[in-house]
Amino acid sequence: MSTDRAGDNPPEQEAAAPGGEAGREAGGAPAPRSDSAASLASLAAAVRAVESGERSAASFFAETPRAAKAPAARPARDGAAGAAPDPAPQQAPQPASAGPAREEAAQRPAGPPPAPARPSAPEPGAQGATAGPTVPAARPALVPAPGIEGVRRVLAAGGAPEALAERAAEALGQQAAEALTEDPWQLLTVPGVRPEQADGFARALLGPACGPGDERRAQALIGWLLEQAAVAGHSALEASALRAALAQRAVPEPDEALQSAIADGAVLVFQDALDTPGRPRAATDDDEEQPVRVLLGLDRLAMAEESVADGLARLLNTFEPPADERSRIAPGTAPDDTGADDTAPTPQDTPAADDTEAAAPEGDTTDATDDTDASGPRVRPSAGAWAAVATAAPSGCAAELIQTVALSGLVTHTGGEAARAEPAALIAAARALGLRAYGAAHTADGRRRLAAHLAEVAPDAAPGEPAGPAAAEAAVTVSGLLSGAEGPGRDADGALALDLLVVLDAPQLDLETAALLVESLTDGTRLVLSGDPGVLWSAGPGRLFQDVLQSRFCPQVASRTPDFGPIGELVSGISVGELTEVDAPGKEVVTVPVRDAAEAVHRTVQLVADSVPRALGIPAEQTQVITVGHGGAAGTRALNAALKERLNAGPGRFGGFDPGDRAAYSPALGRTLLGTVTGADADGLHLDCAGTAVVVPREQVDSGAVRHGWALTAHQAAGSRWPAAVVVLPGDAAGGLTRAWVHTAFGRAERHLSVVQGVGQALSRAVAELPAKERTTRLRTLLRLQAEEQSADPAAG
Repeated sequence: MSTDRAGDNPPEQEAAAPGGEAGREAGGAPAPRSDSAASLASLAAAVRAVESGERSAASFFAETPRAAKAPAARPARDGAAGAAPDPAPQQAPQPASAGPAREEAAQRPAGPPPAPARPSAPEPGAQGATAGPTVPAARPALVPAPGIEGVRRVLAAGGAPEALAERAAEALGQQAAEALTEDPWQLLTVPGVRPEQADGFARALLGPACGPGDERRAQALIGWLLEQAAVAGHSALEASALRAALAQRAVPEPDEALQSAIADGAVLVFQDALDTPGRPRAATDDDEEQPVRVLLGLDRLAMAEESVADGLARLLNTFEPPADERSRIAPGTAPDDTGADDTAPTPQDTPAADDTEAAAPEGDTTDATDDTDASGPRVRPSAGAWAAVATAAPSGCAAELIQTVALSGLVTHTGGEAARAEPAALIAAARALGLRAYGAAHTADGRRRLAAHLAEVAPDAAPGEPAGPAAAEAAVTVSGLLSGAEGPGRDADGALALDLLVVLDAPQLDLETAALLVESLTDGTRLVLSGDPGVLWSAGPGRLFQDVLQSRFCPQVASRTPDFGPIGELVSGISVGELTEVDAPGKEVVTVPVRDAAEAVHRTVQLVADSVPRALGIPAEQTQVITVGHGGAAGTRALNAALKERLNAGPGRFGGFDPGDRAAYSPALGRTLLGTVTGADADGLHLDCAGTAVVVPREQVDSGAVRHGWALTAHQAAGSRWPAAVVVLPGDAAGGLTRAWVHTAFGRAERHLSVVQGVGQALSRAVAELPAKERTTRLRTLLRLQAEEQSADPAAG
């Protein structure tokens, strides 16, 4: 049974992880007791037949169930809240999207259609009314006991592992036992449970009352499919794709099921116009219908997308340019009108580009207007002051970014690793002007690299200010900033107490985190989203950075600073779809061909433990292995096992870990803390993460939230860099490769990159032909609507 948690694999790789198991046993039967061994064995065999394709889902329900005795009541356990192992399998393949096929606009019905009759569990003591030897009597209803013990009893009665009890109670609340008794398909809300397993559980509980057309089953499947789509990065699904997925799972009337879910408010329905992405809508007559696509989504993701769109619009609309520039800008408009222009706005389109030489008078660096918020008076530098610090910037690209940020509340900045010096120069310049400016990176390593850039530019941009403490204070992580563990903290109104925030590694920002971040910024705060658009998108749902760029919602600054060296040249070529050989006289880039996965593992261990340290002087602890997925003969599990045996062999006394093991801890989807095991006790596993002590609770160790960290997936590695990286590409990984994956993996190396190559020409084809796995989102449409509304009614801003 797999112990992978949902979302551990990169979303676009989850279904295609080489060699991954289907995880069919997560909801299967536990060791059967003597009074129900035959029925549970039959149930398990039937579930396996459906999963393997030998039988259809409909035939599974059509089979007459065998009568079984109700499970005997079990005595209450002491310590019922103990930890339970995680039975979650790897994620199932997602339903194929129907693409942007045109559908007629589907209007929300005036009233919901008559819903199918909702079967209910039999009443206590009720007997079946059907006579005849072939149809058994209905089973006595299970009377759930209170608390976690009641959940265990219900799970046991349905043949599901009792270890799911804790997770079921967390997902369904205090009434979990009653909820599962009334609607067994609610088991699908427990992470890791698959529809085949929930069907088996329902069939064991309901007997003859269970069928593929049960409305409860259809509603649970709709929620499950949308949750799986979220794991794959989608914030919504096209209605046609969802209908097809329901039909594939033997739901007899998918349209009725969807209408019922919409009417009940379980899912939300949206209509997005079918336009060319990134281009303005064509004007249409009022009577002309514009083609749309119908999308369905979960409430939480819809709210997050709308919150992000509203928040970004608020930052643009509430921003006030410097006083001596306001007369040049029409009241109520952004510094540049991006709603209907095909050309990306640049600083040259704004007044600052032509007037950088107009320096402020001596000593005049701020506006005279009084501007206060909950944290006190806000500093408002003049246009001349901004021009002065832009002139002192260390590069032309940094000066361009400073000029643009001076005149807009929201700016995007794109570039590679070397371009990270430009946001650092902006932060240093803003702090020199007295603004509360901070930079937030995705990882602790990203924060360290930002602090190093700040230490380099701060002495020039901010004379008289100590570089070390200022750099350390201004560089934070997104998670640390939101939690309050890092950064300026919050003001009396709960907003982040800052004037300028630069988010680096913006492609890794998922929708829900972005919504929380934007909501934490007060009116008038400047926000800069900076990152490399060629890397993988966030592990969580959405593609925020790409949607903001394509919507052309705000000024954009594209860095012209190249990444130097053979690795930089290689990654730059990959970003435009070209995989070329580069001149590497110092062995900066090495390709190691392999025939199969076993050889790939062997050569990887050899490179990390011997070749790279001997030839380049880079120790094993500074070399990171990156591969496509967790499963398979050359996935992270196999590679970590081989690397542990060579580098830190031990009995695995602490849940498979020993002191000195490298570890990767994922406290939340899309967030990975890298560290070294220092010990363990009753509290959990102790890690040293870049000098910070972290304790992983015992239940999270058991659930797979922490893994060995010598080998990572590309999503786990995103946002961090190492002196050396070994990228492993076994033959069965070809289906999971995209240009974005290769760009991310190869770009993690600073001084040396070894590519263990077993996919042949599939690597160059992925770089040339497969930019990224598409995601269905609504943010780009929402931002364009915001821009259109602002353009139509400038006074509304």
